[in-house]
Formats: sequence, structure tokens, C-alpha cells
Amino acid sequence: MKITAIIQTRMGSTRLPGKVLKKLGDKTVLAHVIERVSQSTEVDDIIIATTENPEDHQVVDEALKAGVKVFRGSESDVLSRYYYAAKQNNTDVVVRITSDCPLIDPNIIDEMIKLYINESYDIVTNAGSDISQRTYPRGLDAEIFSFGELKNAFSYAKEPYQLEHVTPYLYENSNNIYIYKHPYDYSMYRWTLDTNEDFNLITEIYKRLYRGEHSFYLNDIIQVFKKEADLFAINKHIEQKKIN
Repeated sequence: MKITAIIQTRMGSTRLPGKVLKKLGDKTVLAHVIERVSQSTEVDDIIIATTENPEDHQVVDEALKAGVKVFRGSESDVLSRYYYAAKQNNTDVVVRITSDCPLIDPNIIDEMIKLYINESYDIVTNAGSDISQRTYPRGLDAEIFSFGELKNAFSYAKEPYQLEHVTPYLYENSNNIYIYKHPYDYSMYRWTLDTNEDFNLITEIYKRLYRGEHSFYLNDIIQVFKKEADLFAINKHIEQKKIN
């Protein structure tokens, strides 16, 4: 069984263009995401799924520099980008991750993959379509599903939002979804990168915990917030973009 983390990436963010190549310390956001996902012991392969736009040549260069594979496809039909990336690389299980998560936790990814392998769910997620079920900070999101489920979505999803956001069709057409939850509700924290405020917060976290290697994870970051509660205010007013 081949388990592949597919990380969707592009330069053309609407709220913070070029965010994946912004620097956190001595490396780009994308490089940090790749390093953290690479720490997973359950993931066999990593693919950066980007677009065919000329501006994303930079993304390709950064991914190849990090030693991972690249697939280029449609900008708007991200579902097809995932499908063809997975198919081309003979993937059995997809771990969907977005490149705006430089605090992604490989330990959580591994826990979720093990659960997926040992059970018979269509999808295992710590995010999901129902935000009331979320317990993890936004920015640690992962979704795990089979290539068969991805192929089904690719074959039958037609609505623009289903194509753009990859997994809505899966959530809308399955009653066999497992929401992976933390014992404590940390969903109030926003550790994803979509605005300047998000970048400022993540920069502060990196200043406190990053010493040239990725040895800090969910609990370490939570401890920082407990000691410095004012960090929460940096981006607490930012709302997540809605799926149209």
C-alpha cells in the first residue's frame, strides 16, 4: 500500500500572494511544510501539486530543491490536479495537505493514517465540512482517503466548489466519515497562513521554537500560547474564507 501526501501549492493566493515562498527564518514556508510532512513515518511519498501557470515555476524549483516530486495541473480544478497526481504516482492512499500550514504536525498525520489503515472509513479527517466538530487548530488539517474515493469524486463531482476544494463531494456523498478529535478543544487557534496577520503570528511562533530543525509540535505551541496569551490576539479577528 502506497501512502502519498499530496500538498496543493500555488503562488496566486488572493489574500496573500506568494505566501508559500515567504521566508520563516532561513527557509520558505513551503520548505518548512515539506520538512514537517517528511517527518511522518507513515507517508511513503510526497508530491507538490501545483499549477501550470508560469509564476508557479518558482514553486517547482523550491519543491525540487527540497527533493520531492512535482505534479502540475489545472489551477481552478484542484480535484483533477489531485486525481492525476495520485494516478501518475500509483497512489493507494492520499493524505491531503495544503501548503499554507507551516505548523503541520507529522505526529498527528501518523496517528490519523494508522487509524485509517486499521479501520474501514471512507475518509479520516481532523477538519471536515462541519466546523462544529473541529477540535484541532486550523493549520494542522489533514484529510485521508483512498485513490478509489478520489477517483469517484473526480468522475462525478461537477459543481465548481467541488472541483476547487477537492473533498466536498466526498463529504456530501458518504456516511462513513471519521472526525479525528483531540481530547481538548483547540479549534479557537488559527495557525494557517492566509493573511499578513497569520504570517506575523506564525513568525512569532517560529522565533520562540524553531532552532534550525523541526522539533516542536502541537503541545509545544500550546504551551507558548499559555505563557503568552497575547499572541492569540494577533490574528483572532481573521475569518476563514468560505466555500462558495
